[in-house]
Amino acid sequence: MTTPLLWLNDVHVTHRARSGGLFSRDQVHALTGANLKIAPGETLGVVGESGCGKSTLAKTLLGVQRPTSGTVTFRGRDLWTMPPARRRTEIGTRTGMIFQDPSTALNRRLSIRQILRDPLDVHRRGTPAERDARVAELMELVGLPKALADGLPGQLSGGQRQRVAIARALALEPDLVVADEPTSALDVSVRAQILNLLLDLKERLGLALVFVSHDIQTVRRMSDRVLTMYLGRIVEEAPAAEILDRARHPYTRALFSATPGLLDPIDPIPLAGPVPSATRPPSGCPFRTRCWKADDVCAEAMPDVEPSGTGHLFRCHHPVNEGESTHELATQAAVQAATQAADTARTPAAATAAHPRERP
Repeated sequence: MTTPLLWLNDVHVTHRARSGGLFSRDQVHALTGANLKIAPGETLGVVGESGCGKSTLAKTLLGVQRPTSGTVTFRGRDLWTMPPARRRTEIGTRTGMIFQDPSTALNRRLSIRQILRDPLDVHRRGTPAERDARVAELMELVGLPKALADGLPGQLSGGQRQRVAIARALALEPDLVVADEPTSALDVSVRAQILNLLLDLKERLGLALVFVSHDIQTVRRMSDRVLTMYLGRIVEEAPAAEILDRARHPYTRALFSATPGLLDPIDPIPLAGPVPSATRPPSGCPFRTRCWKADDVCAEAMPDVEPSGTGHLFRCHHPVNEGESTHELATQAAVQAATQAADTARTPAAATAAHPRERP
């Protein structure tokens, strides 16, 4: 088995909220019990709704966010037991980050040459002449004309700025690059160019890539493996080839059912019930308040991790059966939602008793 490049073991991240009592604040559970291994050279996609913890996971992977508990191991060493100077060097030289909006990620007062040379200067990589040569090499690598080297970010198009951001992330030849929504601020045609560039660079340089995005169809096509997150938890991890039709967690199937495709019409699985708060997550399975399969067991305990073939893991008491189509699941969810609505209309108190997953 390949030694993982990066390993998260039972990582939790909580933040203090502004809400709560006079003497104690509520806790925001941004990341809960995350277990993850990233192999050298693989592409890992991360999908989920807004607020599910994707960006927190990305920051934790890069050592930007210190976990409340658990361990983050990079290249065989625990990041948070290292001396701070060693951690800054290890993370600064071995990892790179591509941010969502290139217009705010780049210093508007620095030229493109200065932006790309800055990591080399900070980590004292090579001689001044070698640094200048590396800047030229990086610009060629990402397809930027040499004439732009002395320009400012404001003089570049959105796609060109994102190419600068990618070049900066690659300046120190990292082993791992995390791309957090790298194309969401770009138009469709430029988005395709940036995605193709990332795939090309990954193959040419042998990078491990973590790709975080709301565009889950793009994530599926770019990734070797896909993680589904819900309310700060990793609820499913599957090979990208299996995530669309063979996902076992109901939330994963519902998420992918709502995305448009060129060949098949949308057949979304309806999700009824309240979206839970990260400050007061429900007991047991966090998805039970919206799941058409939930029952008393789901409210009592968080399901254990279950395998479903090679490299496929999920957390669910009542997983989707293999071979069930999206249309069948949509029908099941619609029937359950109609039944629940009828029960509520008849006797609200009886409905609450019959559906314990609706309790706060």
